[in-house]
Amino acid sequence: MDIGILGGTFDPVHVGHLRIAEEARVRLELSRVLFVPAGQPWLKADEAVASPIHRVEMVRWAIAGSPYFELSTVEVDRPGPSYAVDTVAILQQQLGAEASFFFLLGWDSLAELPRWKEPDKLVQMCRLVAVPRPDFSPPNLEALESSIPGVTQSVVLLDMPLVDVSSSDIRKRVAKGLSIQGLVPDDVEEYIKEQQLYRQGE
Repeated sequence: MDIGILGGTFDPVHVGHLRIAEEARVRLELSRVLFVPAGQPWLKADEAVASPIHRVEMVRWAIAGSPYFELSTVEVDRPGPSYAVDTVAILQQQLGAEASFFFLLGWDSLAELPRWKEPDKLVQMCRLVAVPRPDFSPPNLEALESSIPGVTQSVVLLDMPLVDVSSSDIRKRVAKGLSIQGLVPDDVEEYIKEQQLYRQGE
């Protein structure tokens, strides 16, 4: 049973996230993709992030129409910063030895892998599926291999169309009163309006 893991702050979740998950599901023949909102994203410790309650709810609305996408609250349910290696370990315990995991991340995140908690352990636990990101070059796998032995055997570079949508741009548009139609699923757009998220000064 091959399972994708798409972690992120999801502040908010957008159509790019859904496109990446679907592309990976089809191309890698995954049985499902788990969306895992971060509880306390350690790489964004100095940034203001919407409440986990809102971010989880937006993911719930975003994936409601797909039988292949599931929400996992494993990171928001536990205290402290969210680390990929801990998340994969918990999911292994929950889903058993028959599950094989494919951790989806952007080229930019893969380049940062040496800064992650126990990256050498992570690459032994799952495959890393790296997808293109705007304004980032393909990761230098040779350089990564020198700092994380075995990483090149773990990485899958997924060649897919570039998805030029970002959560930060969406937040800025909402703050300016601009439309975000087409950038997020309709139900997520409605949720942002109802909860008055990302408005100027909030």
